[in-house]
Amino acid sequence: MKDSVIILSGGMDSVTMLYEFEERIALAVSFDYGSNHNAREIPFAHQHCMDLGIRHIVIPLEFMSKYFKSSLLEGPEAIPEGHYEDENMKSTVVPFRNGIMLSIAVGIAESAGLKHVMMANHGGDHTIYPDCREEFVNSFSEAARTGTYVGVTLLSPYTNLTKADIARKGKELGVDYSKTWSCYKGGVVHCGRCGTCVERREALAEAGIEDPTEYQD
Repeated sequence: MKDSVIILSGGMDSVTMLYEFEERIALAVSFDYGSNHNAREIPFAHQHCMDLGIRHIVIPLEFMSKYFKSSLLEGPEAIPEGHYEDENMKSTVVPFRNGIMLSIAVGIAESAGLKHVMMANHGGDHTIYPDCREEFVNSFSEAARTGTYVGVTLLSPYTNLTKADIARKGKELGVDYSKTWSCYKGGVVHCGRCGTCVERREALAEAGIEDPTEYQD
């Protein structure tokens, strides 16, 4: 039954979720909020939706790059390098990004008569992204349910999985990870050194997947 909207970035996690739950996804929504890597991610999101026959829309959120503070919005030179657990990675937080995107997706879901919004947050996000943690997910889902006539709820089945767990799912599903984007610097190829590149490399290696990604290094 097609009952869900998915927030689809074009990265490994949301693309994996798209394939795992394709039978229930009626619409995929990507948001262009002016980050360094939106232009690299979104075409992959669109390509996978085309392959699966799922409707895909892109919603511009230019105001975020104008008024929000984050290294993701300040150009590739502002992106720190290292592991997600390093203190400097907090600069990549876009304040309440998921809350804003989820609010829009909930409105779209209710307008379309759909019952759920899906997001692909995972356990590795918890360290620095407060709007990826389980308490946020549960609270937002309850707010969406009580704030809509149709009782829209948030589905986030990867909340407590690692990125390697997700990659294993993708391996079973036959997801082509060469057609996904992770790097926060948003260059021609992945930098290989920013937090999300490091996490991508580790997850693919742990899942036993030969890394198809082209890195600068």
